Amino acid sequence: MVGLVPYESLNSDSPLSDAIKATPYGLWLSILMDLGAIASLTTVALTVMLSETRIFYAMVHDGLLPPIFAKIHKTTETPRISIIISGVFCAVFSGVCPVHMLGEKTTLISALITYIFVHVAVIVMRYTHRDMPRTFEVLFGSWLIPTIGSLFCIFLMKSITKAAGFRFLVWTALGQIIYFSYGFWHSKRRNLIESEFVGSTIELAPTEENIKHLNKIKNRRLYHVCQSDFT
Repeated sequence: MVGLVPYESLNSDSPLSDAIKATPYGLWLSILMDLGAIASLTTVALTVMLSETRIFYAMVHDGLLPPIFAKIHKTTETPRISIIISGVFCAVFSGVCPVHMLGEKTTLISALITYIFVHVAVIVMRYTHRDMPRTFEVLFGSWLIPTIGSLFCIFLMKSITKAAGFRFLVWTALGQIIYFSYGFWHSKRRNLIESEFVGSTIELAPTEENIKHLNKIKNRRLYHVCQSDFT
C-alpha cells in the first residue's frame, strides 16, 4: 500500500480501499475489495458464534453451565438453545450498541489477557508437571520466551482506552458471578476431587458425617451423568 500512496493517507478506516482508489483500476477494484471485506467479516462473525455455542456445549458437560445449553436438536443435531441465545444476544447488541463501541479494543484486551495466562501457564507447568511427555522443546521456551510474550502483551495493553478496560472488567465480573453462582457448585472436576479427598478421609476416619457427605457427592455426580445422557 505504501507503494501506491503516501503512508500519511493510510490513516483511515479503510486504508486498503483508499490505496486502491489511487490506481487506474480504483473505481471497480475498490468496490470489489469492500465486498470482500464485508464477506470476510461476516464469515468471522458466524465462525465465532458457532464456536461459542460449542464451547457452551462443552462447558455443560463439565458442569459449568445449566443443562439447557446442551439441548440437541433431533434433526440437525446441533445445540439449538445455545444457538438461539447467542444469536439473539449478538443481534440485540449489534443493533443497539454503536459500531465504534463494538469494534473498540475490548476484544483486544480479552485476547491479550488470554495470551498472558497461556504464557504464565507454560512457566508454571514446567514446575508442576515435570514428568509430562513433551514431543519437542523450544530453546529457552520454559521461561524466557513466555516471559517476553507476557511483557509484550502488557505493553500492548497500554493502548487500550479506559472505557474498553471498564467494559472488560464488567464482563469479567459477570462471568465470575455466573461461575461462582452455578459452575463452582456443579463442576464435575471439583466434585471428583472432593469425593477423592473425602474418600481418603473416610478410610482414615470413617465417621457417619463423612460417609453421608460422600454419598451426597456421589448422588450429585450421578445426577450430572444422567443429565449428560439426557442431553
